[in-house]
Amino acid sequence: MGIAFPVAAGETIVTASPIDGDELARLSRHSLADGRAAIARAQTAFRAWREVPAPQRGQLVRIYGDLLRTHKEPLARIVSMECGKILTEARGEVQEVIDICEFATGLSRQLHGLVIATERPGHKLLESWHPMGVFGQITAFNFPAAVWAWGTMVALVCGNAAIWKPSEKTPLTAMACTLLFEKAVAQFGAAPDNLVQTLIGGAELGVLLAENPGVPVLSATGSTRMGRDVAVRVAGRFGRAILELGGNNAAIVAPSADLDLALRGIVFAAAGTAGQRCTSLRRLIVHESLKDTLVTQLKSAFGSLTIGSPLDEASHVGPLIDQLAFTAMQAALGAARAQGGTVWGGERVEAPGEGFYVRPALVEMPAQSDIVREETFAPILYVLSYREFEEAIALQNGVPQGLSSAIFTRDVREAELFQSACGSDCGIANVNIGTSGAEIGGAFGGEKATGGGRAAGSDTWKNYMRRATNTINYSNDLPLAQGVKFDIG
Repeated sequence: MGIAFPVAAGETIVTASPIDGDELARLSRHSLADGRAAIARAQTAFRAWREVPAPQRGQLVRIYGDLLRTHKEPLARIVSMECGKILTEARGEVQEVIDICEFATGLSRQLHGLVIATERPGHKLLESWHPMGVFGQITAFNFPAAVWAWGTMVALVCGNAAIWKPSEKTPLTAMACTLLFEKAVAQFGAAPDNLVQTLIGGAELGVLLAENPGVPVLSATGSTRMGRDVAVRVAGRFGRAILELGGNNAAIVAPSADLDLALRGIVFAAAGTAGQRCTSLRRLIVHESLKDTLVTQLKSAFGSLTIGSPLDEASHVGPLIDQLAFTAMQAALGAARAQGGTVWGGERVEAPGEGFYVRPALVEMPAQSDIVREETFAPILYVLSYREFEEAIALQNGVPQGLSSAIFTRDVREAELFQSACGSDCGIANVNIGTSGAEIGGAFGGEKATGGGRAAGSDTWKNYMRRATNTINYSNDLPLAQGVKFDIG
């Protein structure tokens, strides 16, 4: 099922499907010179695009959303083939792109500043918002379309041009999204050339985007290690970084929890996308009175999951992205055993071809050891127990990452405390749902080693704009602020 593209010797990216290891395509790799030229083109596009009224910019995004509706199924299949996500999740990801297009279209008529009370008579004090310039974006393999859209669609209605460096593991999804956007531009008829560009290549292109002052805003999604590198490079030139990095997400199951509801939420959050979401559930903190019962139920649920090709509508869990992911998973399970854990599951499941399919692993741990505090991008669920609620909160917060969290409880005091300043220290704190599956209306991101960035909804549009404070004197006098006197003549 390969697709041939013209390539230059030594500049080839070969992509393989995690479904069976078969080659999907051979692509030309963009050089650093290509990247620098793309930035220059984007700056030219920006200077034209910023003059287009925001509601008109929103119309381009609306057209793109309509095209995605028409092409939802084929795009979802590309996502499944390229990153191994089961079809229902792949369709959901494309729907997420459609949803953010709707959000951004509406936002294009709501970009606003404040009129602020001023102490000086005959004056007006206000703030205004302006586009930044070129928005750069580095995305990971696990959400090859949605994360790009979270940033780029909002950046576009804010008046920016955009450059996207997708994961080398999922370039075909990026190419499909970009080609559809080019169709939207053609239908729109009033957008500059090179408004949205895609760079196919490796880390060197990410370094270019991070270090180049022609990219004032850079969003990066991936590992904490990658984020540390990007943050230093962007800060070194006083740029703006939006970082969405590691997640080591926990769910607390309190004594009053609805166990049937909790079981459903836990299984999807832990096993969905083969545990390859930044919001996947990795730690389960269960009250000691419920632990044995819930562990038994989880073993049964994990054992009943259908593991197979993501293109099979009956599959619950598709493959890991590649052998490196499988090796990392097995190493983590080995470390868990060495640190006193009892492992159930985690074995490779036989499948046609060279795909790496695994049974989700359930690991009972005596304590929150070093391996539990690390994020392994695979379906491993560590189970810990607690006696007092304060102990559960301490376990929840006792890891370097701070992305998503959840509690299953029917006790309103526990739920409110969990969401308070004394509760979860994560950017996402859910009650009676799992840690994954965020909607685009809320800001997405987290604290600590998760990077502190936010994307998608709420007021995250401000990330893609610069704020100017304006003072207007419409009087004949020149009073100074704070009562300062400076009379001359």
